[in-house]
Amino acid sequence: MLYKEAGQFITEYRLDKRFFRLKQERWAFAALLAFAYLVVPAIGNDYWFSAILIPVLVLSLAGLGLNLLTGYAGQLSLGSAAFMAVGAFATYNFHLRIEGLPLIASLILGGLTAGGVGLVFGLPSLRIKGFYLIVATLAAQFFVQWVFTTFSWFSNNSSSGVITAPPLQILGTDLSTPAGRYLLTLTVVVALGWLAKTIVSGELGRKWMAVRDMDTAAAVIGISVPKTKLLAFAISSFYLGIAGALWAFTYLGTVEPHGFDLSRSFQILFIIIIGGMGSILGNFLGAAFIVLFPILLSNLTTSLLAGAIDPGQLENFQKMIFGALIIFFLIKEPNGLAKVWQTVKQRLRVWPLRF
Repeated sequence: MLYKEAGQFITEYRLDKRFFRLKQERWAFAALLAFAYLVVPAIGNDYWFSAILIPVLVLSLAGLGLNLLTGYAGQLSLGSAAFMAVGAFATYNFHLRIEGLPLIASLILGGLTAGGVGLVFGLPSLRIKGFYLIVATLAAQFFVQWVFTTFSWFSNNSSSGVITAPPLQILGTDLSTPAGRYLLTLTVVVALGWLAKTIVSGELGRKWMAVRDMDTAAAVIGISVPKTKLLAFAISSFYLGIAGALWAFTYLGTVEPHGFDLSRSFQILFIIIIGGMGSILGNFLGAAFIVLFPILLSNLTTSLLAGAIDPGQLENFQKMIFGALIIFFLIKEPNGLAKVWQTVKQRLRVWPLRF
């Protein structure tokens, strides 16, 4: 059996809190990290770094931020792109206006600023929920975009509102190359993914899930529901702010406020729906699906339908197929790709037997 669990006993509470309880999972994760850090930078080309790997990693981090809020704490939001914009512009201004501030410190301060803004827009969650909360977070989307387009100070008085990536240097190492930007993004995503896993496995994560399942019952057992909800908004926005800064500086290089519009918020929402609510792995699977599937579909339709459909209509045809497949997939597996992976693991546990 490839996924043999027999003989692996948990005898201490410390071992029960491990991220990966089975040695196969630990080996596989270590091998994946070694491949990502050692092999991929050696064999990857500019297209893979710039068009696939970096956007997948950044969108995974953004999905992780929204999943902490929606999947674990049960709070709905459509303002994800707004908090990404706050993180990007705040990181830019911290790095621009504080001379000598390291890039990592600028990233953290940008994330903290986004967390503070997210906490403010999370205040309505103390009185409203459901669709009304979605509308409240939608206000953040339009308000933040209006602020950054109206007040040019945030873009260093740029007439177009565009901000440009600062020099990507850490400890004197230039990370401006495609491989360098990939390694910087990967390191940030791995660190924040580990932090997210620690949070959801600990006391705060259990409080989030208690509030998500029934806030009245959570209050009865002594959980401070307002504090728990606001922490969810702040931490979620911190992750989204870091993702926004990476999106602007390691992926695009330059970005304007309209780059974080409502369609970006929907894109992040689709990532956690397709990947799976309440799953760390689901964010990475959902982001990979969102980035890779349109590329695959574009190549297939271009090669199979070239000349049969007007090129101007081919893009609309691809969007129709993409949307139809998402609906079909969600009907067949509403718990997302993370559930598919759990099913595969269950089959591997008993392989070659069926049950």
